[in-house]
Amino acid sequence: MKSIRFAAILAVASLAAFTTACGNDDKDTAAPAAQTTTTEAMKADKDIVATAIATPDLSTLVAAVKAAGLVETLQGAGPYTVFAPTNEAFNALGADTIKTLTTTTKGKADLKGILLNHVVAGDVKAADLKDGQEIETVGGAKVKVKVDGDKVMIGDATVTMADVATSNGTVHVIDTVLQ
Repeated sequence: MKSIRFAAILAVASLAAFTTACGNDDKDTAAPAAQTTTTEAMKADKDIVATAIATPDLSTLVAAVKAAGLVETLQGAGPYTVFAPTNEAFNALGADTIKTLTTTTKGKADLKGILLNHVVAGDVKAADLKDGQEIETVGGAKVKVKVDGDKVMIGDATVTMADVATSNGTVHVIDTVLQ
């Protein structure tokens, strides 16, 4: 049971790490990835799940983590790094896709795999990421890192808020669901 929980946590961390960061080059509205922004809702005394719950723009991620049965995993000791897609990132998948992923047996299994590809084992800060680096997620996916000045991309996803400290790792908010 512990190995399954650990694998799930690693998968979620991996999924976050390898979120496709495909932001537009002509879009300068994203906050620099290297920026360390911590809100009152995002204090290091909360674990990854509690931090996500306290962050309104991550409510769809929270629902997905619950549907996939990964809450306990992401509350584990870690450390884990999670690349957390925003509500808008999930909305881009479409309502029908989200409904299938969160309500059907096959969908929940697929969702668990997707989420685990946003999780990386270890505590990875934005400053640790190097251009061209390949990161392996808990889910077994390999995602390429692109760094261009202050802009950091994980796969096709752009990091919009970096280095959110939690009691069991780090969260990087991203603008795309890694698939």
